[in-house]
Amino acid sequence: MFAGGGTGGHLFPAIAIAAELRRLEPSAKILFVGTKNKLEARVVPKHGYEFRTIWISGFRRGFHLSNLLFPLKLVIGMIQAHSIIAKFKPDVVIGTGGYVSGPVLRAAMMRGIPTIIQEQNSFPGVTTRILAMKANEVHVSFPGSGDFFKRKDNIILSGNPTRSDLEHADRGEALRYFGFEAAPKKTLLVFGGSLGAHSINVAVQSNLEKLMNTGLRLIWQTGEQDLAAAQQAGGSYPPSDFWVGAFLDRMDYAYAVSDLVVCRAGATTIAELTRLGKAALLIPYPHAAANHQAENASALKAEGAAEVLDDKMASHDLLNMVVSLLDEGRLNEIGKKSKSLGKPDAASDIAKRAIALAARN
Repeated sequence: MFAGGGTGGHLFPAIAIAAELRRLEPSAKILFVGTKNKLEARVVPKHGYEFRTIWISGFRRGFHLSNLLFPLKLVIGMIQAHSIIAKFKPDVVIGTGGYVSGPVLRAAMMRGIPTIIQEQNSFPGVTTRILAMKANEVHVSFPGSGDFFKRKDNIILSGNPTRSDLEHADRGEALRYFGFEAAPKKTLLVFGGSLGAHSINVAVQSNLEKLMNTGLRLIWQTGEQDLAAAQQAGGSYPPSDFWVGAFLDRMDYAYAVSDLVVCRAGATTIAELTRLGKAALLIPYPHAAANHQAENASALKAEGAAEVLDDKMASHDLLNMVVSLLDEGRLNEIGKKSKSLGKPDAASDIAKRAIALAARN
């Protein structure tokens, strides 16, 4: 059983581990638990996994009316988690973060079911640190993450899981998927995570004409809120050079055709870029917890594996930085250094540990 979601950063590592479990143990039964109004409700069924929901949301800092419902949601979420576990009878429960993972992991622990926590970020959240005390294994993505846990004997440095199918997308099929021709053009991929990134969208829109005049092709994922404005701004460009959408259902295709990626610096994005060896211009989200996106981006820049652009300067400097990075020599150099930092076996390693725990249960 997997519990995780809310954002792609929590959901896609779970899907990557599940894919490896399915490959290693084709007869294994796999169930995802999430919330009905978040990303996982749409994405998980598309990957062919059974899906159940519980009623839970986060506790927001400061005074918010929604916080008044938090105790009730927590109680109901725990009851629902116990009910789902009792019916499914999992051998192992894997939590990958998001509000939903807390009640499900806690319910599993109360029932004596082996649990695995997979932490994507360098600085783990409060719920993860608390649950880690009783989890069988805690898999972290960064070498220094173990310092934040009181218990040390269950900490394993595995890296952040990514899907193996990201590497196997056919470029010709990907070009056709986006409606592009097989012309020798550089392709720029811009995305802001599963929900989009408004400041990145503003930067692209304010530089769109000059970007397109360089002769590149653009894949631009905006999120729902900025989609209409982006469609209007790009309405005059031919579909053979311009694709815009709220969400990218085929990230494997998007990566396959891209030469340069402009994106945030979340842990899952970093893991995908380094697995594939993609040159990137990272624009860290400035309000990330413990400033972890800035730390992620700085680590890659220090290794020559990416360039970094401050969010406040995105509109001003985006064009010049993109143009400079599209040089063939720079693309190759950054891509090679990015590839050297990847941990492509993370999903497989965690899946094998889960199978081993199940065998002992």
